[in-house]
Amino acid sequence: MGRFVITSFRPKPGQQQALLAVIDRHWRLLQAEELVTERPRYAMQAADGTVLEIFEWRSAQAVAAAHQHPLVQALWAEFDSVCDYLPLAALAEAQQPFAEFTPLDS
Repeated sequence: MGRFVITSFRPKPGQQQALLAVIDRHWRLLQAEELVTERPRYAMQAADGTVLEIFEWRSAQAVAAAHQHPLVQALWAEFDSVCDYLPLAALAEAQQPFAEFTPLDS
């Protein structure tokens, strides 16, 4: 059974475009390795510039496989260089019953 994930990335100063590029490559890699379902992925931005990505892992096993996959691991290291990870609760939007975000074309 699939597992939805919502990730929030706050770009480091001057790294917004680099972060968007990594997010795009991340999605393409997960698709190529068949770690995610065919459902679309969504990328959006909070008012403070934090970028969110929502997608569906194929299964818990796919998540575990990603943690062992060398290309995925290398890409996750790139994330570390361009952003900080935030819990959803850190976003002002998450304090509202109907959180709204700006869609991104990444």
